[in-house]
Amino acid sequence: MSVKILHFADAHIDAYTGGRIDPQNGFSFHTNDFFKALDEIVDTAIGEQVQLVLFAGDAYRNSTPVPTYQREWQRRLIRLSQAKIPMLMIPGNHDISNAANRASALQELDTLQVPYLHLAAGGVHLYTPEELDGVPVQVLAVPWMPLSLLSAKDKENKLTPEERASQFEQELLKRIQKGIEKSDPELPLILLTHYSVQGSTYPSGQVAELGRDVVLSRTLVCDPAFSYTALGHIHCFQDLNEGSQPPAVYPGSIERVDYGEAKEKKGFILAEVDNHHTEYVFRKLHTRRMYNIVYEAKDAETIQEDLLDLLPSPEKAEGAMIRLVITYPHAFESMINERELRKRVEGALDFQVKRKPVYETRMRIQSKNIGSLTPKDLLTTYCQITKMSETETNALCMLAEGIFNESETALQKDF
Repeated sequence: MSVKILHFADAHIDAYTGGRIDPQNGFSFHTNDFFKALDEIVDTAIGEQVQLVLFAGDAYRNSTPVPTYQREWQRRLIRLSQAKIPMLMIPGNHDISNAANRASALQELDTLQVPYLHLAAGGVHLYTPEELDGVPVQVLAVPWMPLSLLSAKDKENKLTPEERASQFEQELLKRIQKGIEKSDPELPLILLTHYSVQGSTYPSGQVAELGRDVVLSRTLVCDPAFSYTALGHIHCFQDLNEGSQPPAVYPGSIERVDYGEAKEKKGFILAEVDNHHTEYVFRKLHTRRMYNIVYEAKDAETIQEDLLDLLPSPEKAEGAMIRLVITYPHAFESMINERELRKRVEGALDFQVKRKPVYETRMRIQSKNIGSLTPKDLLTTYCQITKMSETETNALCMLAEGIFNESETALQKDF
């Protein structure tokens, strides 16, 4: 008998801090988009009568969220509790403080012991059906754990950050293997974790700190002992074991956290989990249009026209979020009419123009005896530095020859 689950991750409901404010509730309009996405996820869980909801970490922007955002998060999860739908959450790297013994940002729900809402805190733990309100499935929860835990043991600071991350990965591997060994082979086993995995694809707005970010092996998360691997941490949807069992899925973030994710589709996973076999669908969320336009100017005469052509039409710009990144020679500065650009997309919810002028570096002639060079030698050197073609160099030198001769004749007359 299969178990119906809903899997989502990386809510980051307080991640966006700018943009136009909604006067009705005081949040930015884009922050409201995060709340609407979370509402849609909860509505789906209740409407589809899922048996278990898995949240793979990162509810907030950091480990000290503003109480108002905690209220909005808890309001929505309480609906799952009232519908008697069990939910198992793990904290992500944004939910946990690096300081030892600090509570995670999700701790309140666990402290208050809200029925059906379970927080996996601390180390690796195997959750049984008894701990999941009778749902016939096992979940091996591997929440994010800061490297500072290992740093505290390394009092003499003998390990480099890369060595520390490698040692941490090995310790996690051992604990996960022990969890697999303790599991009941007659029941589906799900891995729920918030880490990077080898071979994962990052959206352009999200980066991994290579050598410092703990990375799990693909072999581990695709271990045939698992029926499904529920991942969090990377903000774009992907199945690391596509076409094979078990699926190892990042659902991605529930909304676009920044303009680097403008092209990413957002959503969550609905899965039917049976022992050693899972079928799932990616359920796309309704998101606001977002444009991240990058332009490098080459021609001063056409720069304004090019920029206007790149912007979405007024109809598509209505209610959208737009960022325009312009790289151009500093000399083109006066050719950009930002007022006209803003008028073109005045219906946009947010329009950011990021200017990146390029300043010409002053050329230096590397010669110890520069004072002894003739004007012709200096001109020839300049042509070489600017990589002028031989034909252009010769033509320029011929034109300059007459000027040099006239100047020399004038000097001789003066003396």
